[in-house]
Amino acid sequence: MFQLGKTIVSEDLIQKDFVCNLNACKGACCIEGEAGAPITAEEVHILQEIYPKVKPFLRPEGIAAIEIQGTHIETEHNELETPLVEGKECAYVTFTEIGVASCGIEDAFNAGEIEFRKPISCHLYPVRVQEYSEFSAVNYHRWPICDDACSLGKSLQVPVYKFVKTALIRKFGENWYAELEKTASEM
Repeated sequence: MFQLGKTIVSEDLIQKDFVCNLNACKGACCIEGEAGAPITAEEVHILQEIYPKVKPFLRPEGIAAIEIQGTHIETEHNELETPLVEGKECAYVTFTEIGVASCGIEDAFNAGEIEFRKPISCHLYPVRVQEYSEFSAVNYHRWPICDDACSLGKSLQVPVYKFVKTALIRKFGENWYAELEKTASEM
């Protein structure tokens, strides 16, 4: 672990390799698991505001889940997440013609309908950020469904931090990322 400003960063971001391999996993991270994507309090308001523009990009099942549960849910532990469709995939998930999971929010963004790309937790994945009162912990989340992404990243020699560069800059800023690159070059 090392410190950058008010973040404690796992060395795994530099030492581990990762490149999403959607041909292999079919976007399983949007489907597997027991919870929706973590969202921030700020994103709650954004999701409520953009939902009318995102709705045309969603599947009927996702729309139904959102109409019942809302654009987000609050767990029993007071955590904010995207709703799920019948306890399975994220309500915002869409599928390409060949069955690869995509994101209706990002589809609306790519179509120029909204300016919000997708929740930061999704954009950062496989990096997870845990917020504490005095600092943020920035960690690499290893999940077996991403084994093919680890293999592809290794073959292409792309460390995690480079794979999620745009998302890290979105979350922490250009200067923070420049410091991360400097630290990586020194390791």
